[in-house]
Amino acid sequence: MNQTVAVIDHGMGNLRSVCHALQAAAADLRVHVVLADRPEQLRDAHRLVLPGQGAMGDCMGRLQERGLADAIVQAVHDKPLLGVCIGMQMLLQYSEEGRSSAGTDCLGLLPGQVRRFRLAGLHDTTGRRYKLPQIGWNQVRQLRPHALWRGIADDSWFYFVHSLHACPDDAADCVGETEYGICFASAIARDNLFAAQFHPEKSAAQGIALYRNFLRWAP
Repeated sequence: MNQTVAVIDHGMGNLRSVCHALQAAAADLRVHVVLADRPEQLRDAHRLVLPGQGAMGDCMGRLQERGLADAIVQAVHDKPLLGVCIGMQMLLQYSEEGRSSAGTDCLGLLPGQVRRFRLAGLHDTTGRRYKLPQIGWNQVRQLRPHALWRGIADDSWFYFVHSLHACPDDAADCVGETEYGICFASAIARDNLFAAQFHPEKSAAQGIALYRNFLRWAP
């Protein structure tokens, strides 16, 4: 039986690039990748991918307008979910970024907050100031074994674009970390949830390997 993977379409981010990368990762697997912008598509899918780019307030607003926020919360009771970039941040409870100074309430699937980088006065090893957003390749240190790390070497390089970072309340939820002025959680996981701050679809062979591991994951 073919499995359906729903890439959640809230109109923000490189959704088609994610779909194409998942299709490449599927290879000989019996997987059907769909863009999903209706709650019933999430209910019918076997796996969910929540990508995102842009502003947190806009991303959460689009999810709520389309009825997708509640559908995600309901669906993750029995489906694997992979969050990517802001999709990772949306899994937490609250983000400092928002349409107002009050920030944004997120999905609340994992306890924790999303905070802005505070890098004033910090310099890298060449003496240059850290720039925001962080754009480009950086290493991910694997903090504990996980099915989605299978076949991916520790300290592999992945592609990042972000100005905020996830701060899970429980250190055990952090399965990967990266240094950019500070050490921050670049991958988090609990039960049937896994999320990455980096973009697997822009991260060459190791990114495709992570997507393929997700497609085969049986949490």
